[in-house]
Amino acid sequence: MKIRILTIGQKMPDWVQTGFDDYFKRIQPFVQTQIIELPMAKRGKNDSDTDIHKYCVQEGSSILQTLKPQEQLIALEVNGRHLTTEKLATTMQNWMQEGQDIALAIGGPDGLSDEVRQKAKWHWSLSDLTLPHPLVRIVLIEQLYRAMTVINNHPYHRA
Repeated sequence: MKIRILTIGQKMPDWVQTGFDDYFKRIQPFVQTQIIELPMAKRGKNDSDTDIHKYCVQEGSSILQTLKPQEQLIALEVNGRHLTTEKLATTMQNWMQEGQDIALAIGGPDGLSDEVRQKAKWHWSLSDLTLPHPLVRIVLIEQLYRAMTVINNHPYHRA
């Protein structure tokens, strides 16, 4: 199993990069993980709903073009499934047993396009709260790492 995080946005603030990098290094011994940063559409100050839709479509197209044929796409969005850490660990264990490669899609500030949502095998919500998309990177990689520590009986996760 391989995990690729397909995310809209580049050049994150230092605090985001530092937090992400810490867990990214930690997870590598457990599962090969990669992050693919895709450019965010250029936004204006007074964008209309039509403009915002256009940005989402453009960003969604770049996510779908980056997706590999063998990958199972999972869309991260507020209205997705809620998983406990233990359920995530079980899900990841199933992916490993099936040899399933996973692509996790993080949209830009306006979310994911309808095309990405439709292509996704399922949708995952990290929280009922609306999180800024840079913060989602940190929460996501930490939860993936935590699930891998559960699977491997590592002391990081304490229930």
